[in-house]
Amino acid sequence: MSVFTVINPATALPIREVARASAGETDAAISRAVVAQRSWASLPPVARADALRSFARVVEAHGEELAQLEVLNSGHPIGSARWEASHVAQVLNFYAGAPERLSGQQIPVAGGLDVTFHEPYGVVGIIVPWNFPMTIASWGFAPALAAGNAVVLKPAELTPLTAIRLGELALLAGLPEGLFEVVTGSGSVVGQRFVSHPDVRKVVFTGSTSVGTDVAAGCARELKPVTLELGGKSANIVFADADLEKAAASAPGAVFDNAGQDCCARSRILVERSVYDRFLELLEPAVRAWRVGDPADEATEMGPLISASHRFTVEGFLDGADVAFRGSAPSGDGFWFAPTVVLADPADRIAREEVFGPVVAVLPFEDEAGAIRLANDTIYGLAGSIWTENLGRAVRVSRGVKSGVLSVNSHSSVRYWTPFGGMKASGLGRELGPDAAEHFTETKNVFFATDAS
Repeated sequence: MSVFTVINPATALPIREVARASAGETDAAISRAVVAQRSWASLPPVARADALRSFARVVEAHGEELAQLEVLNSGHPIGSARWEASHVAQVLNFYAGAPERLSGQQIPVAGGLDVTFHEPYGVVGIIVPWNFPMTIASWGFAPALAAGNAVVLKPAELTPLTAIRLGELALLAGLPEGLFEVVTGSGSVVGQRFVSHPDVRKVVFTGSTSVGTDVAAGCARELKPVTLELGGKSANIVFADADLEKAAASAPGAVFDNAGQDCCARSRILVERSVYDRFLELLEPAVRAWRVGDPADEATEMGPLISASHRFTVEGFLDGADVAFRGSAPSGDGFWFAPTVVLADPADRIAREEVFGPVVAVLPFEDEAGAIRLANDTIYGLAGSIWTENLGRAVRVSRGVKSGVLSVNSHSSVRYWTPFGGMKASGLGRELGPDAAEHFTETKNVFFATDAS
């Protein structure tokens, strides 16, 4: 078996070597999952619920270990990493209630009884990105397991360590062998087998829109359902009647969290022209105060970018850009990048393409209609924020902006008990929320004739 080396992005030093699975090894993991799924699906719902709660307890008990792994492998600040580990346990607990809620319907019909059943797909392939390895993985595996499926999980090559540990913790919690398989390796091999293998009956993919398009095309050829959570270029819309101090103070966190490596990042700030200059005056000290440094330091708000090649890509977006001001970042080893604010026009590349780094473009708008038009002037439609004290305007703009997740006077995008997903090129389907487990099932309809004749 070949291996690849995992790098610490804060030091640029190697951490450990990880197995790179071949197509045959991927197929073997899928075969183990097929066997495990049959017995898992046959368990009473209460037994599956108890097993998921046990998994949640084990994750919670190992939360600090998982957080430290994420700091080491992903460069996440320790405070964020602790929240992420806790989030995984909470997601498992939430979906532990799903097996007993996945009830069908009885539909009145003439001449008999008609009922529906929620049947698991079987084996679900989940492909997760490098930016939030633990949390995004849990959004797939928790409801999939709750619905009676087995899971084969492929973490990103850059950040596989927490996924590997979660697979070990699943066994420690008592989940059957083969039910939650973690397969490390390249997308062109492992991910492709998830798409093409006949025993993987659904695929969940989070990543770039370009790769997601290929995944969707492959699944279409196999008539295989797919959930896609893809890119974003989310707008942070600030109206003149907003609390400008609060909007400006919160804006850095909305885009620089996780070094901007977040599909929900509010990477375009749209400001009503009458308060444009004042907003920039308030934004500058907030950006310069953003604390970038050692992710193991409790005071750090932003760590490094994930790799040298990604830093090079982010730097390329600043070629010819009108940089208004920047924060600071460490020098030396590690893939550091200072938080950056750019003044932009709607046609500029930096205002249209996903940077996936700590760079935000600020653009003015004239009125409410112009704000909606500018917010929608992108192929993406994932998230966004609206800052206004006018309730009617908040309702009108939130209905007018074509994004799957919006917040008013807030930047909150993700709650495991509410649906999450995008419009347009930001994806297909929804994750999280009370109905997510149903999305990992197929509806079977059965008619029972009762006529005496």
